Amino acid sequence: MIEQQYIDLFRQYREIIDKHSSEVLNALRDQAMNDFRCSGFPTQQVEEYKYTDIGKQFEPDFGLNLNRLPIPVNPYEVFHCDVPNLSTHLYFVENDSFYDKALPKAGIPEGVLVGSLKTFSQTHPELVSNYYGKLADTSKDGTVAFNTAFVQDGFFMYIPKNVVWEYPVQLVNILRADVDFMVNRRILIVLEDNAQLKLLICDHAMDNRNFLSTQVVEIFAGENVVFDLYELEANHDKTTRINSVYVSQQTGSNVLINGITLNNGVTRNNYHVGLYGRNAETHLYGMAIADEEQKIDNFSFIDHAVPDCTSNELYKYVLDDQATGAFCGKILVRKGSQKTRAYQSNKNICMTREAKMFTKPQLEIYADDVKCSHGATVGQLNDDALFYLRSRGIPENEARMLLMFAFVSDVIDHVRLEVLEERLHRLVEKRFRGEIGKCEGCASC
Repeated sequence: MIEQQYIDLFRQYREIIDKHSSEVLNALRDQAMNDFRCSGFPTQQVEEYKYTDIGKQFEPDFGLNLNRLPIPVNPYEVFHCDVPNLSTHLYFVENDSFYDKALPKAGIPEGVLVGSLKTFSQTHPELVSNYYGKLADTSKDGTVAFNTAFVQDGFFMYIPKNVVWEYPVQLVNILRADVDFMVNRRILIVLEDNAQLKLLICDHAMDNRNFLSTQVVEIFAGENVVFDLYELEANHDKTTRINSVYVSQQTGSNVLINGITLNNGVTRNNYHVGLYGRNAETHLYGMAIADEEQKIDNFSFIDHAVPDCTSNELYKYVLDDQATGAFCGKILVRKGSQKTRAYQSNKNICMTREAKMFTKPQLEIYADDVKCSHGATVGQLNDDALFYLRSRGIPENEARMLLMFAFVSDVIDHVRLEVLEERLHRLVEKRFRGEIGKCEGCASC
């Protein structure tokens, strides 16, 4: 039983885990571990995890930095991942510790808090405890319970009422180790009424080791909030990423989440969005490019709890070689949630007979005055379009790249940040050409 070794590890090192964290994070550990004991890691008998064996990912003997030993490298000097011409405030999480030795200070709006979750839970315990763990239910997902039991630090952002942060913020998660390594990080984003923010999160593995990362993100969007979250995964094929994002939206809020996987080993993304105030809007987009034996599994649940809300969801996959993709999306329209508008689409291309795609779009509706639709397609490149391009003198490999690029481009077109949209177009093109998929300018490249 793979769970038992982690239960024993937790018991043995509980004092060390608590010592290097904060009272706010420590307060949830016991309940989280009890929930983990009861549920364990999700098995493939659980419908939502049917196509990914989560427990298997935890079987290797991973190292853990429970004593929070620092990495003696300044990421600002050796890692340059900012998108050209994008004026960002750049922050780093090295493995699962926030890097606080050098921080951008200019241009941060008054009243904004940004930095280490551990630190702010010590200096602002009441604020953080009001939100931490309130969305991520440890009784419903063993990976979330595991993360809550072991997490010691992460990233925190608090945007007060009426504050508009004009420039994008960029967070880079770096995996670095000289042994096979596990990290458990947490991200907490709180936006009060009328606040606005754009956040780009990039994931990179810098060392050629087996990595496993668990990440739980909680996002609270108050009334009339406008928030964009862009996730860019550019790891290598020895990484496993288990990422759970929880969103709570109030009246008039507008949240866009766009997750792009360019390079990975095994990736599981969970998105849980609750629309709890009228006229709230959710825009959930995703794109995955996978080849060799890579696996990408996306799950989404959008809860229309009140009337007059809108959700748009679009996921696209391009799978080559023996890659495997999975998408399970569920939209729930609760009783009384009239005038709901909910649209879900999943479209996929398998470049080879060995590539596999599993898709399950779902609608569960308990209201009668709604506009809802869902659909999924799985196919290959259009032979007629390919023949047309080749008849115009375009080589076959180039023609295939152009068709694949056109297929996924509408996901990138929903990026509401022009310079990032342009950058993603270039990165996707490089990925399809078989070139390295990491950002240009990274010292690790």
